[in-house]
Amino acid sequence: RFSVKTLIDRSCFETIDDTSPEFNNFAAILEQILSHRLKGQITWFGYESPRSFWDYIRVACRKVSHNCICSIENMENVGSSRAKGRAWIRVALMEKHLSEYISTALRDFKTTRRFYEDGAIVLGEEANMLAGMLLGLNAIDFSFCLKGEGLDGSYPAVIDYTPYLKFTQSSDSISSDEEELRTLGSSGSEGSTPENIGPPFITDENSWYNKCKRVEQKYRLALEQKGYLEELVRLRENQLSESVSQNKLLLQRIEDMDLAHKMEKEQLEYIIVELQDQLTVLKNNDLRSRQELTTHLTNQWPSPGALDVNAVALDTLLYRKHNQQWDEKSFQSLDQLSAEVSLSQSSLDPNHSQDGKQDGINLLNEGKEDTPSLLGLCGSLTSVASYKSLTSLKSSEYLASPTTEMTSPGLTPS
Repeated sequence: RFSVKTLIDRSCFETIDDTSPEFNNFAAILEQILSHRLKGQITWFGYESPRSFWDYIRVACRKVSHNCICSIENMENVGSSRAKGRAWIRVALMEKHLSEYISTALRDFKTTRRFYEDGAIVLGEEANMLAGMLLGLNAIDFSFCLKGEGLDGSYPAVIDYTPYLKFTQSSDSISSDEEELRTLGSSGSEGSTPENIGPPFITDENSWYNKCKRVEQKYRLALEQKGYLEELVRLRENQLSESVSQNKLLLQRIEDMDLAHKMEKEQLEYIIVELQDQLTVLKNNDLRSRQELTTHLTNQWPSPGALDVNAVALDTLLYRKHNQQWDEKSFQSLDQLSAEVSLSQSSLDPNHSQDGKQDGINLLNEGKEDTPSLLGLCGSLTSVASYKSLTSLKSSEYLASPTTEMTSPGLTPS
């Protein structure tokens, strides 16, 4: 309240900018209020990292129409969260929307409870008056440079309380000053007559008595303050010892967690190596199974070359069987022809009887083939030369080799 009042009073005489001590003090107070009992951000390891009030403002003030959240997020010269929060205070004052931002953030009670601990100023009853007090700042024209040193987020804001301190003199101090003035006045106006000697001694005695009482009161007050300070020092020592013990416990916990992390890392590395070995073994087994299956299938079914050889052998066998049947028929025809030749020779012999002719004719009729293709041939073979040629042809047919038959054009596999 005092900072807002002094800021309004100063704005009546000069423009408020970054160099104004009243504004710097107001910004520091507002920053301390918004940072009071602010929860830290929980990290992955379970620890709390410090957080700036800008994280709360950025979430709680999204609903404000025409807000400056995005523009501050995109500022190049502002990097840290604390610097962004200070830039937000300056931009909101120049836009005359600081009261609207604060009231909107405080109405979002769920978000406020999520960012602040119990006992925070923004969760108390004083927070309801904060937006009303900031409403008076809308009448001030602010001018700030968003690239100045005031946006440096490397150090916290410090509040200067000296402008708000007021000296009040106690009643004992006032009485002591009056007595001193009276004593000094009486000593300066002393008379040289003897009758004026008595009253000053009485006055001095009363003054010394009062001074002793004041010294005694000061001593008692100092003694009480000494006892209070000793108690405070004792309390701070206990808190310091507790903090040291907690720090040791936290350090021990960190060491234990580091050790557990290293052990887990080693276990995971060992598991990875073991799984890689198992994967290699499975790959080898799979390759071996594939090879065995291929070999088994190859042995079970004949190869294409063997199938071709078997087909050629079958064709050769069929060809031989067919030729054998044809040769038998041909030889029977040749025997019949030879019988006819002999009959013809016997007919030329005058000593041959008529019975022999009749037997030859009967034999010719019995052994003669019914095939009409040989009728013309039978009539042509009537000489001894033809008979000899047929005999030589028959012997050459029996001497033919299988290789010659296989190389004949009729043996080519289809």
